Amino acid sequence: MKTKWSFSLLFALVLGLSSCTDRLIGDAEERETVRQDFAARKTALNNEALFQVFEQDLSSREREALTFLYAYMPLGDMADHDGNYFVENVNIAFKAKKEMPWGKDIPEREFRHFVLPVRVNNEDLDDSRKLFYEELKDRVKGLSLYDAVLEVNHWCHEKVVYTPSDSRTSSPLASVRTAYGRCGEESTFTVAALRAVCIPARQVYTPRWAHTDDNHAWVEAWVNGKWYFFGACEPEPVLDLGWFNTPASRGMLMHTKAFGRYKGPEEVMKMTPTYTEINVIDNYAPTAKAEVSVVDTKGRPVADATVEFKLYNYAEFYSVAKKQTDKDGKTFLTAGKGDMLVWASKNGAFGYSKFSFGKDRRITVALDRQVGKIEPATVEFDMIPPPEKPNVPEVTEAQRAENNVRLNKEDSIRNAYVATFLTEADAREFARKNGLDEDAVSRILVASRGNHGVLCNFMSRLHAADSKRGGVNLLQQISSKDLRDVKLDVLIDHMMSHYRIKNADYYRRYVRNPRISNELLTPYQLYFDKHVPADDQKAFQEDPMKLVEWVTEHIRIDSGCNLGGAPISPVGVWKTRVADEHSRDIFFVALSRAMGIPARIDQVTGKVQWIEDDAVLDITFGQQAQVQQPKGWLSADYRPVSYLKNPKYYNHFTISKLTDKGTLRLLSYDEGDSGMEEGTGYDSLLRKGTPLDVGDYVLVTGTRLANGGVLTHLTFFTVRPSEKTTVDLVMRDAQDEVKVIGNFDSESLYRTPDQSTKSVLSTTGRGYFIVGILGVGQEPTNHAMKDIAALSAEFEKWGRKLVLLFPNEEQYRRFDASDFEGLPATIAYGIDADGAIRKQIVDGMKLSDANSLPIFIIADTFNRVVFVSQGYTIGLGEQLMNIIHQL
Repeated sequence: MKTKWSFSLLFALVLGLSSCTDRLIGDAEERETVRQDFAARKTALNNEALFQVFEQDLSSREREALTFLYAYMPLGDMADHDGNYFVENVNIAFKAKKEMPWGKDIPEREFRHFVLPVRVNNEDLDDSRKLFYEELKDRVKGLSLYDAVLEVNHWCHEKVVYTPSDSRTSSPLASVRTAYGRCGEESTFTVAALRAVCIPARQVYTPRWAHTDDNHAWVEAWVNGKWYFFGACEPEPVLDLGWFNTPASRGMLMHTKAFGRYKGPEEVMKMTPTYTEINVIDNYAPTAKAEVSVVDTKGRPVADATVEFKLYNYAEFYSVAKKQTDKDGKTFLTAGKGDMLVWASKNGAFGYSKFSFGKDRRITVALDRQVGKIEPATVEFDMIPPPEKPNVPEVTEAQRAENNVRLNKEDSIRNAYVATFLTEADAREFARKNGLDEDAVSRILVASRGNHGVLCNFMSRLHAADSKRGGVNLLQQISSKDLRDVKLDVLIDHMMSHYRIKNADYYRRYVRNPRISNELLTPYQLYFDKHVPADDQKAFQEDPMKLVEWVTEHIRIDSGCNLGGAPISPVGVWKTRVADEHSRDIFFVALSRAMGIPARIDQVTGKVQWIEDDAVLDITFGQQAQVQQPKGWLSADYRPVSYLKNPKYYNHFTISKLTDKGTLRLLSYDEGDSGMEEGTGYDSLLRKGTPLDVGDYVLVTGTRLANGGVLTHLTFFTVRPSEKTTVDLVMRDAQDEVKVIGNFDSESLYRTPDQSTKSVLSTTGRGYFIVGILGVGQEPTNHAMKDIAALSAEFEKWGRKLVLLFPNEEQYRRFDASDFEGLPATIAYGIDADGAIRKQIVDGMKLSDANSLPIFIIADTFNRVVFVSQGYTIGLGEQLMNIIHQL
């Protein structure tokens, strides 16, 4: 009997162990936490239709995986995707785990947070996991996990290459179809590819650099217990290597998101209802900790105050991290050893102070200022970024040569695909055959790249003359990125908009236009026409204020429901009746447009507005009567510095409004596409003045120095009703004159494209000149060339030569100057075949990383160097011209 009982117990234990191996979450406590979070969310949403997938016959493993996903996914994913979509993706993830040789070794935590989720950031979800798995599985099966990561990145480089674009994130498949994307899209695409073959991967962001403008995103992949980093779609021979090793060593914050309650070894920055944001700066740079105490005007601790850690970037103090103080008024942050502005606020009271990580240990910020009661004031800060301290792994010449061969082959594969896109001649022929405007259609179709089939399909459906004009105009209203990934059903839907209004311009811009803000374009016109009761539609048209009342009453605001995702679609908000404020605003504009009421979200202020008879009405939800916000007038006096006649918004200055909470909200004026004369500048905005809502504001200016530091100036001011406020726009000038900082032999030789040998001196003649070493295809070089092209007229006026050299013949052949329209005619190209010029600059200027490109110097024929720049630098053209004007 005893033996029999023991055998039964053993059988039960074995059965239990075997069932545990099928579990997604082995730890019972964590499993119960997920179950409770799922139950709480289901109760809060109170919408059974969102959870219908759980009524299916699911295996225990499928059910557990779906429970995890539904507990933490953004509401937009639930609202805009059928549950079977997630079932399919869950099963592909489990299939990859079973079939990939490393699948059995992937820990539970890493699989759950960094393989299972389809979503990477805020991209449109698509069917990439299924397609990527089929294309990659045989390519990586015979490799080690380390080599598989490298191989996937090579595959990604075959498909996508870097190019800048707007901040909305295209889906992985849209990036493949387009064949390029900005760094956020490249990294989203690469993470999706790695996860498809069961390699844990996550997108890492530096929200903003400290030593230069802009931000960057890349990828970390988990390999045998360690996270390695690399540049997405930028294959290197080894991991932990990218063009950004050096700038990352100057970074002050890198972070990533893990959907769910992640319990890893990294510092948790914040935990939201949907994701955990973790700080990974320690992987890249020396760090220090800031301990912050927030007190009121009487020195008492302030609990639950918002503390923002701000970096100067794009002429604003941008919040790279936000924390709340504990009951003792304290919080902390670990960051790179540079300067930040610490801004604390609560209930309209605020205070701020500069903090130097690594020098200061703790800081106390007093909430000694109050919105609505500020006095005009100015303050200046010298912001110093961390020093360079790169850690670069070794790569042999053989490894580099083999990698270069692969890069060339991958370029040819991608270029062969790009060659299938429509040329201007093809596009004009299509326009002629269909009776469409040739100039407009050719611009549209060339810009659409791999999405040209969708647009041609749409335009070929247009028959009547007014329909043809309207269809082309609709395509002109949306963004360049929209042209590359918009779907046919969206275009058809908005061409079928039910209501017409008398003002044709308003109709095109604010009724039929699919683009409202940063949402994914979706069809909604016909849906609302069908689902909004006819009586309600009539009532909304006769009295639009009833629409404001309806949205206020029926759409519940939940600020945490959609964190980590793109805005919920207008149809998704209608179905769920729950939204974050931004999704609610987009929904309201969409519903207004579907009712024939011209509406928009103002791109500068972010306010929801109706447009009628050249009048703009601000909409405030929950307010009985809509009262137009009173306005005043702001102008600025500017005394030009030698190198800057017309300061540009984002490059040199910004304006932020103080909210009633005591935080700053940037006014987002048009930045233009390229060139220093495009977009918003002092001349167009502040010389004569601009209207602003009444309230308190901060004008920030900054002068970026060659060493990455910034001389900032902040002006606090108040705009009052119907009054003109004039402030000084101050661009601080560096006091130090140009100094000789090194030597460069102007007789140095390089090889010309026609294979002759020439000296720098014989190319430039006597006087000052610029020498640059380029890294073809790398993001820092692309930015540098665009910066130089933007100031082409200035360089040509200077008249001196720019000698731009390639590290080898291979890179010279890969370079296409047409990618950087408008480069100055004073450029002379060449090849630094033996690397002697690069070595001379690196050694002479004591640069820390010989492989970090581009490198630029300004020198003269007396062999004196007065300027050096290496690696990732936004605004390089302006820095060069600043020095040139002082010579």
